[in-house]
Amino acid sequence: MDPYEGEISAGSVEYEPVSVKDLLVEMKDTAELLIDLSFSAILHQHHDLAREVLRLEERMDLLELRARMSLLMAARSPDDAERLAPVLGIVAAADQISDAAGDIAKILLDDIGLPEAMRTTLPEAIESLERVEVAADSSYAGRTLVDVDLESETGVRVIALRRGAGWLLNPGPETAIEPDDVAFLRGTETDLGPVVETLTGEAYELPDPEPPAIADLERAIDTIVHMKNLSELAVDLAYSSVLFDSRNLAEEVRNLEIEVDALQSRFTAWALKAASEAEDPVRIRGLMTLASATEEISDAAIGISEGVFREIDVHPVVQLAVQESDEIITRIVVDPGSDLVGTPIVEGRLETEATMSAIAIRRPDDGWLLIADADAELRAGDVLIAKGTRTAEETIQSLSAA
Repeated sequence: MDPYEGEISAGSVEYEPVSVKDLLVEMKDTAELLIDLSFSAILHQHHDLAREVLRLEERMDLLELRARMSLLMAARSPDDAERLAPVLGIVAAADQISDAAGDIAKILLDDIGLPEAMRTTLPEAIESLERVEVAADSSYAGRTLVDVDLESETGVRVIALRRGAGWLLNPGPETAIEPDDVAFLRGTETDLGPVVETLTGEAYELPDPEPPAIADLERAIDTIVHMKNLSELAVDLAYSSVLFDSRNLAEEVRNLEIEVDALQSRFTAWALKAASEAEDPVRIRGLMTLASATEEISDAAIGISEGVFREIDVHPVVQLAVQESDEIITRIVVDPGSDLVGTPIVEGRLETEATMSAIAIRRPDDGWLLIADADAELRAGDVLIAKGTRTAEETIQSLSAA
């Protein structure tokens, strides 16, 4: 039997009056979850997570069709069509991300080929995703997330719940965990163990993979992980560029896409060298497919921000769809001689009078540095991507100028 037979259903979809805003919100959240689930499935060789990716991909196909129907009904004039065209681009880009995530999942489900030693190249502290089915007698069953308080107590977050065929994305504090829910958890493997055991009533066993014997294979897998992180960042910045109508952020999406292309080229060279030394070079082909799908995700980010590049006014439905927040994402250029030169970033926070979270740095000579990977110190010429309040952003921008 095909490993995911029965996951994809067919049938006609009739037009229903539905909020385009709500559709775009769900598509955005679904796209982000798909990236997480697909890569976690591959990097940890988790077949159940891979099958969940295909369930979500099916959901995304339905959302895309309904969004297109609603947008076609909304265009009543040439001006409407012009302003809605970028929204169609956002819809198409979300579906492109979904398709890429599905291709990644099928690497595992179709046994296209993956090195057995993939897991050993991952840092021990890296967060992973786990899929668990909630047992009826679990002490968490029937309780809300705020009551369980998992993140504070254990460091583990519930990032989504599947209840039958329905999905609860980004569950809030008052969301209850019910028996038979499929819960998606994020945390380190050490933190996940006790939570998984409490939810399922079953022991949580960590795999013990063999270390890679080929140096080029280790470099290739490290590159894949970096490509994944940059592609995720590109999607995040693309949505932010639309929300804030920021050409600067859109330009950084383009820079990230260029970097992912360059990494893919380097990855291909290392993977081919590894294949020449591997006992079973066929196992390398899954990595090649993974690199190609990852590059597709960064390409999709360009599609999300296309309307900003073309200087088409942001349609109100898009601004409503990317949920309002007091926080913004901004791009800050550190001028030589400015007060920001030498400023340390510790545990992701800029040590300045105005507190902002640092997401990434684009460094002229070194490329992209993701702050989640390490602490850093700002240098002249750095381009900083940061998150914080508008007031903090104004202060940081004033500090960045010489």
